[in-house]
Amino acid sequence: MGSVESRQKLVVLKNVKKHYPVTGGLLRRQVGLVKAVDGVSLDIHKGETVGLVGESGCGKSTLGRVILQLEKPTAGSILFSGMDIIALNRAQLRPLRRRMQIIFQDPYASLNPRQTVGRIIGEGLVIHKVGTPAERQERVRHLMEVVGLRPEQINRYPHEFSGGQRQRIGIARALALQPELIVCDEPVSALDVSIQAQVINLLMDLQEQFGLTYLFVSHDLSVVRHISDRVAVMYLGRLVESAAKKTLYEDPLHPYTQALLEAVPFPDPDRKKARKGLTGDLPSPLRPPEGCHFHPRCPKAMDMCRHLVPSLEPYGEGRFVRCFLYHDKAENGS
Repeated sequence: MGSVESRQKLVVLKNVKKHYPVTGGLLRRQVGLVKAVDGVSLDIHKGETVGLVGESGCGKSTLGRVILQLEKPTAGSILFSGMDIIALNRAQLRPLRRRMQIIFQDPYASLNPRQTVGRIIGEGLVIHKVGTPAERQERVRHLMEVVGLRPEQINRYPHEFSGGQRQRIGIARALALQPELIVCDEPVSALDVSIQAQVINLLMDLQEQFGLTYLFVSHDLSVVRHISDRVAVMYLGRLVESAAKKTLYEDPLHPYTQALLEAVPFPDPDRKKARKGLTGDLPSPLRPPEGCHFHPRCPKAMDMCRHLVPSLEPYGEGRFVRCFLYHDKAENGS
């Protein structure tokens, strides 16, 4: 498929922000802001999988929803196939909806219990007026086969399926309109480990078959390592590091990335490994620390980290890091 650098950019994020006002008091005045996404810049190339990782509450799911315009960003720009989609109104966005889809985390809550599987998968086809009723029915049956379900189950309801089967229904629904980009919002976190592997392998097979592009949101670094081409790490609304998968897992730079990888269990009882992991709790996004957000938990924090905000700087080919430890080296082209 070629190197990432040679592929066309499908999505380009530039300084994207999503802030939620917090109100209080009798007059419900604004008393603060939750900066769920705070200046994220990221490129997603056609045909690749970008893994987006971080602790719960870091803003990764919000970023996925903002890309799909399920939520409007507070600032920044989002280019999809070269088009700035933030400037589009609802009617202008409608045809683009076919090209961008989402697989939700919870296979139980994301399916309407009152609708049959056939209606759930084919709903997008009806909304966008794709084909005749007979053609839509045939398309749904085909999609059920593609994701590993039996077409004769088309008139069953979600409660008649297992968790893994329900997530396959959600995947079929996302595929119905032949999208280019799919945001996978923790699609296997609610499933048993054995089923997780099946769903991940299915997603990889579908990507190869249909030329899909994934933004894979997860807190599980083991899963991300299996499916991703590149990995971006978020902390309190900001990207702190991004790199090719092999590079990031073998040589993490940012102290936060290092701590996340140290906390990953290693399936070898005879291997001795110092597991430091993270200390302290994730700060509130309503009152994040000044300077580098990570400095209260960072074992390598310097005085400047408490007052100055490091920028996301290139560090070698296709790699970026937000840390003062590497800024001099980045400027020198190391």
